[in-house]
Amino acid sequence: MTDTYEASVKRSLAIEQDLKINPQNYRVLTGERPTGRLHLGHLFGSLQARVRFQQQGVPTAIVIADYQVITDRDTLDDVQNNVYGIVADNLAAGLDPEKTMLFCHSQVPELNQLLLPFLALVSEAELRRNPTVKAETEAAGRTLSGLMLTYPVHQAADILFCKGNLVPVGKDQLPHLEIARVVARRFNERFGGVDYGQSADGRPRNFAQAVFPEPDALLSKAAHVPGLDGRKMSKSFGNAVYLGMTADETAALIKKSPTDAERQIAFDPENRPGVSALLTTTALCRGLEANGESEAQIAAEINADPKFGAGLLKKKATEAINEFLAPHRARRAEIERDADAIKAILRRGNARAREVAAQTLGEVQRAMGTVY
Repeated sequence: MTDTYEASVKRSLAIEQDLKINPQNYRVLTGERPTGRLHLGHLFGSLQARVRFQQQGVPTAIVIADYQVITDRDTLDDVQNNVYGIVADNLAAGLDPEKTMLFCHSQVPELNQLLLPFLALVSEAELRRNPTVKAETEAAGRTLSGLMLTYPVHQAADILFCKGNLVPVGKDQLPHLEIARVVARRFNERFGGVDYGQSADGRPRNFAQAVFPEPDALLSKAAHVPGLDGRKMSKSFGNAVYLGMTADETAALIKKSPTDAERQIAFDPENRPGVSALLTTTALCRGLEANGESEAQIAAEINADPKFGAGLLKKKATEAINEFLAPHRARRAEIERDADAIKAILRRGNARAREVAAQTLGEVQRAMGTVY
């Protein structure tokens, strides 16, 4: 049975507290598709969380899901550069590749071998009902491919190959995670000898024979970083401040960002999205909480200046963003100077992931009785 959102929130909050006490009990799987460069939203939304996991001692694996790029596009142009850029940004954010496993999906064939038995555990109807698949298909404006339809099962393999039991997600990604939970549960029932009836102490019987854990959601509490037009910051919307931009490129981008004709600055996301987006981004980059109050304080600061207006707002936003990103950009530039080192880090991560996946695949084959 699918958990309610309220139950997921409650469970996520409990896990967040337990992470501080028992980090060794969790294994996080997270990642991204290399469809373009990473931007400010990624830094606030995921990269900083990964560094916190590492600092807490939570084993973490990061998948760069290159195969998933072709779920909604026909080409892999620029994917290689995007992959190397993602590695550079993760390292610049503070990730240590010796502590956090960073790997590329296409380089772990043992992981993809899990797809066949996993696909046998879900029905076509279950996949078609997945709201995220529906939304992504509509957004792509193209015929539903087999890869897109089975996208949640690919993600289940990404999570379960390393016995991931915790996945940072937003509310809209919960249906994908539910498929991974279903796959784990059904595999354990069918091949792992697990009876999910309740024992006297409330735990599943024969739990020790389970091959896979049922992963939980760690619901993101990261700040929402709006794009320069007020919509979600996104590569596809062309409204993003990219981490690899120079300070001058950032200034030029913000100078062209949409505001409005009103000189008085006010935080009003519904009616003044461009102005409000700049206020929120300025607040976040200054280290303030984006709660409406911080944005209002920055607006008041601007309005108190004789040169108040959109021009001054853009100037303050540019200064805040460039100052905030300066350390990241400096580390990124240093990392990118050694392309061979980036490739070596990725090769080592791929090799580690293959070892983990081979061990899991061996367990799967023994559970299924397909060892010959």
